[in-house]
Amino acid sequence: MHGLGNDFVLIDALQSKVELSSEQLRFLADRRFGVGCDQILLIEPSQLPDVDIRYRIFNADGGEVEQCGNGVRCVGDYLRRRSLIDSDSVKVETSAGLVTIYFEEEELIRVDMGVPVFEPKSIPFDIGTRQTVYSLSLDDSEIELMAVSMFNPHAVIAVEDVKLAEVSKIGPQIQAHACFPESVNVGFMEIVDREHIRLRVYERGVGETLACGTGACAAVVVGINAGKLDSKVDVELTGGHLKINWAGAGEAVWMLGPAITVFEGQIEL
Repeated sequence: MHGLGNDFVLIDALQSKVELSSEQLRFLADRRFGVGCDQILLIEPSQLPDVDIRYRIFNADGGEVEQCGNGVRCVGDYLRRRSLIDSDSVKVETSAGLVTIYFEEEELIRVDMGVPVFEPKSIPFDIGTRQTVYSLSLDDSEIELMAVSMFNPHAVIAVEDVKLAEVSKIGPQIQAHACFPESVNVGFMEIVDREHIRLRVYERGVGETLACGTGACAAVVVGINAGKLDSKVDVELTGGHLKINWAGAGEAVWMLGPAITVFEGQIEL
């Protein structure tokens, strides 16, 4: 499956338990020897009351992460197409908390992505007190960035032209920085106007992807927080567009976008 080109191998473990080693996860994600994907999604029963399912997210390097905006839309679409739910919404458990998926017209999916967290310790970001913009020393430069958690850590850099951004150079440097003890997803944001941004994201354990749902949410949130964006923003990613809406402090971020099934099959592990 994919959401705007951010692609996934989705495994249904609702009826039987599935345990995958890091080696097996890396094999599945390998685009030459396995299936090929950015992340592996594992759907399991939830043990929480009034929660429909649990899903886990593993990056291509085999490491587990907390949340994935494009992935959660794919999970919702899978459940809907398989008739595993019979309502217009589904409540999903992740390792970072609960999210709710809503099914909209034209097969679009709207997701309550939760309330963003700016406190550095909670991102986690070892930088001291909370600021709107932080300065960080890299190998050969000083860079300004904004930071937020969308149940996973994000650093966002404002750039003049996203096409010219040094994503593959700066992204790994920020991810490896000591100030981000759990690494970080790095977004490069070009503000077109107050309702439109262009974005590229260098993800933890994956590299640059065609789209990043939580990255889109993070970019819009820090842009609004800095007074540069309105509450409803069209996010133009390499793989397509997402609609992000945030009403401000203490409110949840809403994401609207598609989810596509490419093929289904079986594989020997």
